[in-house]
Amino acid sequence: MTVLAFAIGVVVLVVGLAISIALHEIGHLYPAKRFGVRVGQYMIGFGPTLWSRRIGETEYGFKLLPLGGYISMAGMYPPSPTKSGGGRAGGGFFATMVQDARVANDETLAGAERGHAFYELPVLKRVVIMLGGPVMNLLLAIALFAIMFSGIGIQTATTTVAAVSECVLPGDASRTACEATDPPSPAAAAGILPGDVLIAVDGTPVHTFAEASAIVQASPGVTLAVTVERDGAEQELRVTPIRAEREILGSDGRPTTAEVGFVGMTSAVDFVRQPIWSGPEAAIQYVGQVAGIVWQLPVKVYETAADLVTGAERDPDGPLSVVGAGRLAGEVAAVDAPILNRVSAMLGLLGSLNIALFVFNLIPLLPLDGGHVVIALWEGLRRAWARMTRRPPPPPVDATKLVPVTFVVVVALIVMGAVLILADVFNPISVLG
Repeated sequence: MTVLAFAIGVVVLVVGLAISIALHEIGHLYPAKRFGVRVGQYMIGFGPTLWSRRIGETEYGFKLLPLGGYISMAGMYPPSPTKSGGGRAGGGFFATMVQDARVANDETLAGAERGHAFYELPVLKRVVIMLGGPVMNLLLAIALFAIMFSGIGIQTATTTVAAVSECVLPGDASRTACEATDPPSPAAAAGILPGDVLIAVDGTPVHTFAEASAIVQASPGVTLAVTVERDGAEQELRVTPIRAEREILGSDGRPTTAEVGFVGMTSAVDFVRQPIWSGPEAAIQYVGQVAGIVWQLPVKVYETAADLVTGAERDPDGPLSVVGAGRLAGEVAAVDAPILNRVSAMLGLLGSLNIALFVFNLIPLLPLDGGHVVIALWEGLRRAWARMTRRPPPPPVDATKLVPVTFVVVVALIVMGAVLILADVFNPISVLG
């Protein structure tokens, strides 16, 4: 059953990734068609084509490896210099790459009417098309986090009492059972019972168990009035917390040991639905966290490689490959927990994956979307400067000259991806510890 659950988790991750990629490409496709750009292909995946169908001018299909996707727009770059009167690229490996890119680009222009090529669009429309993909991933992440936070809720210690300690054990005791000489716990002595719902403590209404605990911990030796709801009616009890050494969260959010008030009761944990803005707020906060990782990606990958070689434990907040994400999804699905917990964790994982796609695609380097946005903005600045200085408008930016840089970026991404895959296979991050 565990193996089957693990496999189901992996399948859910793969399907979720495919949907995320499909929506990303729709984010490019829809505005491109709205702006009149001729789109030759809309493909999910890379490699050999598994299935495709042509609808109008566009071929829609799926390819073997669901690790990405693309749309083929007419004229991503202006026509090559050979067609506009310029010279042909010279010899050499990178020069040949530039010329091949120009030839491929010219092929997309074949049959496209004037005004239906990407490079002919106003700068703003080109930026909208290129940002459409990442924005779709961000919107999907926001929707997933909204379901997770406001639809399902976050597991929270509620004001319902789950258990009451019968006695107070000595701090150095290794046993867990009470003996006749052990004093009763303040909660038991006060008559608090499992199932009671805390309404107020010391006259202060409480809405979470953390609020009640804060009052108790701050009041050792002080008799407190505790209002509880029992069997539909409110009752007022009186409890006197004793001074005990307990582990609490410090001001920095880390566990610390301190002497605080203690009564000996625990809370029931339940899913508490958060306000509707909690999901979007969490998504935006996670964008900042992921941006910090992406900004240091080469360093993070190097550290991951070092951990792989030395066998050291990896940073749980470090980068993952799709293999690592699939492994985590499998573990989430197979963990011994209620189904709602696993669904919530899977939504969080898919939401995080879409945040990563959003941030990663905004890197201002070709062939990523952010690189195309930078080129469009650069062209817009050149045109604005020409207008300000009353000069003729400059020709479109020939981004095919950046193909060598694109090649280096692609190689770097492949190397980093290979390192992460090896690390996820031989030194994985696990939710099971």
